[in-house]
Amino acid sequence: MAAYLIADVDIKDAALFEEYRRDVPATEERYGGRYLGRGGATKVLEGDWDPHRLVIVEFPDMASLMGWYNSPEYARLIEIRKRSASTRIIALEGIATPAA
Repeated sequence: MAAYLIADVDIKDAALFEEYRRDVPATEERYGGRYLGRGGATKVLEGDWDPHRLVIVEFPDMASLMGWYNSPEYARLIEIRKRSASTRIIALEGIATPAA
């Protein structure tokens, strides 16, 4: 079943973050990741959440998501992200769909 990476990104250094933003998609694609949302407009409907730049990436399954997150090619980008932004990131397992 699909798994989703959900990130709330508060960019502190836009120039440095641009390197991360440019290079990260190719690393995700190798693990079957595809963007469902990436920095679009948000509207809080309830609660006190104050999101910054939200990103949602779908992976084929949790193993693929974690394989990407722990991969050597992403390790370099994690360091860039940590220097250029504050982030909250979660992995969410999707719902199993019945076979057709």
